[in-house]
Amino acid sequence: MAHTASELARFLGCAMEGDGARVISGVAAPDSARASDLIYVDNPKHLERAAASAARCAVIAPGLALAGKTLLRAANPKLTFARAAEWLLPPVPIAVGIHPTAVIASTARLAAGVAVGPYVVIEGGVEIGAGTEIGAFCFLGANAAIGEQCRLYPRATLYAGARLADRVILHSGAVVGSDGFGYVEAGGKRIKFPQVGAVEIQSDVEIGANTTIDRGSLNRTEICAGAKLDNLVHVAHNVYIGENTVIAAQTGVSGSVVIGRDVALGGQAGLGDHCRVEDGAVIGGQAGILPGKIVRSGHIVWGTPARPLEKFKEQFAWLGRLPELAQRIHLLEKRVEADHPLNG
Repeated sequence: MAHTASELARFLGCAMEGDGARVISGVAAPDSARASDLIYVDNPKHLERAAASAARCAVIAPGLALAGKTLLRAANPKLTFARAAEWLLPPVPIAVGIHPTAVIASTARLAAGVAVGPYVVIEGGVEIGAGTEIGAFCFLGANAAIGEQCRLYPRATLYAGARLADRVILHSGAVVGSDGFGYVEAGGKRIKFPQVGAVEIQSDVEIGANTTIDRGSLNRTEICAGAKLDNLVHVAHNVYIGENTVIAAQTGVSGSVVIGRDVALGGQAGLGDHCRVEDGAVIGGQAGILPGKIVRSGHIVWGTPARPLEKFKEQFAWLGRLPELAQRIHLLEKRVEADHPLNG
């Protein structure tokens, strides 16, 4: 959607310098931008790239100069750029209307403006809020509930009873409400422990492609408002994830883990069962939290088993020197043997 620089400045609440009549229709990185694209500059080291860009309009931090372009001044250029992108490039519809191939139970309740794509299956008792879009081949199990303005990309799956609040995004292949991994040993066999609890995802949560979220065993699995989960994340039964927490790809969260708000988990992190990560903590990529352990609020940990970042960096530096140290020890052993030969 095209707008003038003046219109964009008013929408963003930015001060503008330069030609307000310039038309902006997209966003891009400086190197690949067209004349009608918007770019952003939040650091002096990027000024040269921005100056060479074909883009004629830039969001720029206070105190920086960029000749020959229309400038939108913003204290946080990256955030302002993201808001501009949402306005300039609204999401492409996932579905429009109700496709004739969709299978919708007579007891399902669809609010105004719900769109359902080809070959979707919606079982009995399902409730879907206004403006929600359901992509092709999605499956919504009996009595599942979806709020308003949600977006379910093709082949997302909600098991029976799963609940999503408003503006939740599920990417392709995401599964919400599958059985947790719980068994009881008896007579050399493993007997399935009941997996009959709930799963609730609050408003403004985004779930990446092929991410799986188990229902609670007897209680519930809960993901709080604003949390963002990357692709290929696994969340086990009875897990609690706090508001605005972000979890990167290939992370595994074991059963009954409690994660606070504003936590950041790096890719391939592993959290053992019943551990707790308090508000604002940071878990580094490939870090491992042992079962039952606690990561305190605001701490940064790395490594397996996870330890404070400074300790990890110190130990990692020594680890890199192991070949050198082994050689030194070998030479010292030879000297000792030469000075003190063993008696035959």
